[in-house]
Amino acid sequence: MDDHDWLAEQFERHRPHLRAVAYRMLGSHAEADDAVQDTWIRLSRSGADGVENLGGWLTTIVGRVCLNMLRSRKGRREQAMGVHVPDPVVSRADGPDPEQEALLADSVGLALQVVLDTLGPAERLAFVLHDMFDLPFDDIAPIVGRTPAAARQLASRARRRVQGADVPAPDADLAAQREVVNAFFAAARAGDFDGLLAVLDPDVVLRSDGGLRRPDASALVRGAAAVAARAVMFARPGALVRPALVNGAAGVVVTVDGQPISVMGFTVTNGKIVDIHSLVDPERLEQLDLTVVRRP
Repeated sequence: MDDHDWLAEQFERHRPHLRAVAYRMLGSHAEADDAVQDTWIRLSRSGADGVENLGGWLTTIVGRVCLNMLRSRKGRREQAMGVHVPDPVVSRADGPDPEQEALLADSVGLALQVVLDTLGPAERLAFVLHDMFDLPFDDIAPIVGRTPAAARQLASRARRRVQGADVPAPDADLAAQREVVNAFFAAARAGDFDGLLAVLDPDVVLRSDGGLRRPDASALVRGAAAVAARAVMFARPGALVRPALVNGAAGVVVTVDGQPISVMGFTVTNGKIVDIHSLVDPERLEQLDLTVVRRP
């Protein structure tokens, strides 16, 4: 085996970890894949001579790539348009495959990804690499061009914002989550307003992202009554609601004539729905691999 083949083999061993880092940093599957590919290009060009910890070195490289992508993204005007729902990780209702499990380690739900999107690029990198992947601040500091103490402050500031956002933790029992989600759709189909209120937390938040092609579908709705009033949209005639796991929690893929029209993730806490994230952007839905839940 020559050096290039050895490097390729080692890189493939680390790919799931690198993709998990990139997904937490970017909240986008396509951008995460681009970041991982860019990391491989850099490795294949420079080699690994003198690198004692290849995994740690690759983590810092993919972190630097993601940081540059976040800084570039921040300058694009379209990022500020409407409500943004990060790319979901969609898997079969009976559980994710091993690669998806790597993406979902540490329970990175959509609600947490939304909070991460509010952090500055350097804060996000310091928090993700240190708090989620245990990278020391001595390694993080050169990536953000700060001292280790300053990198620690970045992570601390990000941690306070994440904790202040009070991201709800889903109930541990997936079957119980599914019962609540099923009850939600049953009430929506029946036009049962009281039934909807019974499964919605009073302070429930619905985020719907229609993207640039469906800006009319983008909305941020707060409160049980307002969400219940909008729930009739989820019971569209001819729509088939397929159960799925969305970022490890109960969710659905809604299809019409076999074509996905939305992916919805639910956070069920204490038996009530506290968060709904709905991706209805046709362009981004086309990029998701939904074959696992579209099978009869």
